[in-house]
Amino acid sequence: MRYVNPTATDSAKEVLPVRRYSTLLFGLVSVLLLAAPTLAFAAGDPNGAATLEAAPNAPITFIWMLVAGFLVFFMQAGFAMVESGFCRAKNANNLMMKNLLDFVIGSLAYFAIGFAFMYGTDLKGMIGSSGWFMSGDFYDVTKYRDFMFQVVFAATAATIVSGAVAERLKFNAYLVYSLVISAFIYPVYGHWVWGGGWLSQLGFHDFAGSGVVHALGGFVGLAGAIVLGPRFGKYDKDGKPRAIPGHNIPFATIGVFILWFGWFGFNPGSTLNGEDLRIAVIAVNTNMAAAAGAAAALLLIYAKSKVWDIGMALNGALAGLVAVTAPCAVISGPSAIVIGAIAGVLVVLSILTVENMGIDDPVGAFSVHGVNGIWGLLAVGLFADGTYGDITGLFFGGGTAQLMHQLVGAGTVIVWAFVLGFVTFKVMDLVFGIRVSPEEEIAGLDLQEHGGPAYGNFITVEE
Repeated sequence: MRYVNPTATDSAKEVLPVRRYSTLLFGLVSVLLLAAPTLAFAAGDPNGAATLEAAPNAPITFIWMLVAGFLVFFMQAGFAMVESGFCRAKNANNLMMKNLLDFVIGSLAYFAIGFAFMYGTDLKGMIGSSGWFMSGDFYDVTKYRDFMFQVVFAATAATIVSGAVAERLKFNAYLVYSLVISAFIYPVYGHWVWGGGWLSQLGFHDFAGSGVVHALGGFVGLAGAIVLGPRFGKYDKDGKPRAIPGHNIPFATIGVFILWFGWFGFNPGSTLNGEDLRIAVIAVNTNMAAAAGAAAALLLIYAKSKVWDIGMALNGALAGLVAVTAPCAVISGPSAIVIGAIAGVLVVLSILTVENMGIDDPVGAFSVHGVNGIWGLLAVGLFADGTYGDITGLFFGGGTAQLMHQLVGAGTVIVWAFVLGFVTFKVMDLVFGIRVSPEEEIAGLDLQEHGGPAYGNFITVEE
């Protein structure tokens, strides 16, 4: 295999000066302050009185969507724990910080332009074109409800990538990436699917985001991992991959449980209707796919290695959750189990294949989210049984029409996410270099990027 120098640092690839960041931050704050006086005079339904008059049962849906959104927000904690647990102690602060900043930057960017790109007035099926900074109906309670539910999904798409590029990406590069995906990459594809764009008009179905959130984040992560190259020590002199154990598997396990819990907001909440009793079916389907994914991954890795590998079982559970996210409302419980079990097999095979291809994805983010996001989209075209939303797949007498729609949507997200992700990381690399120095990578990103270790009373020794 061909080896690429993973650092290649020189004077042309130094970190941008602090004063330049200060200027950018000052410019952003100035724009917000200049926009605020104009936006403050726009009022929609500030107290919800008009909404209540038109729909007396509206509070049920408001409470349902907001609580579901809060559960999805809590998934950020799960991602932070999974990623830091699967990586080394010397980079734990860095991964925690990236998950924090995903939501910080994502919230600001999505509020400013992302939500408008995704749900603004449709422009030829391609992009939203209104509602910048929530303008036009600045105090409309319904719009605020929708924003709160959607911004947590945007942050989830962004945070998937941090695991794929872990332990060697400069923090400033991650900040730029997080802004780009939250402001543009995610909202534009989201508009095509959920905002009335061309894929929704075609008949493509992605109920809660196997493609919009997970495949998109997974393929952007794959692009970032390719541009960065593998970590030091990941491959021996013959190109054979070596295991780099995570420092805290109990931490990762708790993170998976948090994600599993949060998924009960992610999928059932996507009914967007507190009176839709299909939420019970969706919740059970979500749970069963996760269980089947964990079981299948565990059994497969045991058959291959004779080891009951908890890491693979954890990723199997996540793979099942990702795969069922698109079809969860249009399938039955038995179908959810089959979909989850296949996801568990796919994640094991994908992790091993990607690793043997020389691509270093420390937490298996691409295999969990990218591969199984695509599987979830295709599963709609196979297993949808026609009992919800008039969507019927091949196995239940619907022919190939829905499957063809799903193939188009899946192919689109692969190209869109991978190409734009690759361009984003490559341009940053050419401009200022996105990989830390060899010394910093060996010492750990926590020391130089964040000023100290995550575990102050312990000394980390690199083997």
